[in-house]
Amino acid sequence: MDRHGTIREGVIAGVLGATGVAAWFLIVDTIAGQPFFTPRVLGEAVKSIVAPDSFASPAVVVALYTVFHYAVFIIAGIAIIALVHGSARHIGLLTGLAILFVVLEVGYYFFVLFLQQATRLDNIAWYQVGAANLVAAALMGRYLWLKHPELTHRLNESLSGRP
Repeated sequence: MDRHGTIREGVIAGVLGATGVAAWFLIVDTIAGQPFFTPRVLGEAVKSIVAPDSFASPAVVVALYTVFHYAVFIIAGIAIIALVHGSARHIGLLTGLAILFVVLEVGYYFFVLFLQQATRLDNIAWYQVGAANLVAAALMGRYLWLKHPELTHRLNESLSGRP
């Protein structure tokens, strides 16, 4: 695994996932006639929690949310890659990777639910969020399997408990 840099691969995986989600919502929002609607609404929701009394233009809100969005995905990407690299020494970490995937997915839905309760998330449907997450998971997963083709065998071994 020395030939693979955890930070570098994690950043790439995170950027792929974040870009996939951003592109998905840009397409959905543009078709609906409101480009950047989703990042603006999510940015306003995050801003209302972090700095509720501050004023920011819609462009600033979108930019700030984009930074937040990419940072979260990059952190998740680094954690995922660290588990993949660590699994070369401890195969059971791949089971942890599967659990981390579920936790991240569920965590994101709870985050959106929290924002819906604490703020007004106009018309962001659960199926749009679900589709965006599938796009991110597909892009990040494909990158993982391209960089680590041995993962299929090791994941099967980890989940079955047999070498």
